[in-house]
Amino acid sequence: MRVIIIEDEKPSARRLQRLLLELNIEAKVLLHSVEESIEWFNNNEHPDLIFLDIQLSDGLSFEIFEAVEIKSAIIFTTAYDEYALQAFKLNSIDYLLKPIDDEDLETAVSKYKERIPKKQNLELDFDAIKKLLINPIERAYKKRFSVKVGQHLKLINIEDIECFYSENKGTYLYTKDGRNYLIDTTLEELNNDLDPNVFFRINRKFYININAIKDMVSYTNSRLQIKLNSYNESDVIVARERVKDFKKWLE
Repeated sequence: MRVIIIEDEKPSARRLQRLLLELNIEAKVLLHSVEESIEWFNNNEHPDLIFLDIQLSDGLSFEIFEAVEIKSAIIFTTAYDEYALQAFKLNSIDYLLKPIDDEDLETAVSKYKERIPKKQNLELDFDAIKKLLINPIERAYKKRFSVKVGQHLKLINIEDIECFYSENKGTYLYTKDGRNYLIDTTLEELNNDLDPNVFFRINRKFYININAIKDMVSYTNSRLQIKLNSYNESDVIVARERVKDFKKWLE
């Protein structure tokens, strides 16, 4: 299987390359911009599978396909929230939310391998995807969560939540008055429930509320440490792969 990675952040590209090697898949070609990718596709045999970031340093990756006709299968690697990815599903393609989890990667590769013998919808409608990303469908986000306290149910308003985190296979919300509650959901399922303008997933274990940020400090390995107004039970660290997107989100 011939595989290439198109990703503007070189550390992220190399990390994905290493994760693929663990699945016995060698991605020999790493491309980092729209311009570089167009030139490569014009001068090389196209691969079987492309791992493609949407936002590259010199524009949207869709510009590549406006310049070059590509028949390769694609797995998107993206920081876009799930509500904006409905077009990806409609086009029967897969996507990986950053930071990429090794188990999610293995699942995506397995889906690709299952589709290839059946030749199932490997040609994509990039115009539909682009339109949906630029003009996402309006949706309502959760305004409150219900939590169980003993034999009672309590409602927690979304503006009173500083963060969500996973611990010991459970998912918790933490309130601005310093209390935490177990909730019946996963961080992945929260993708559909939380307003992306207010909440950001900084790593595999944390979503944080932008209004709860007290301070941000440089941390080891090009990461950021976040200080929240009340939460101090453990370090809140922005994963290196998410720092660039986190800074964009802050603005």
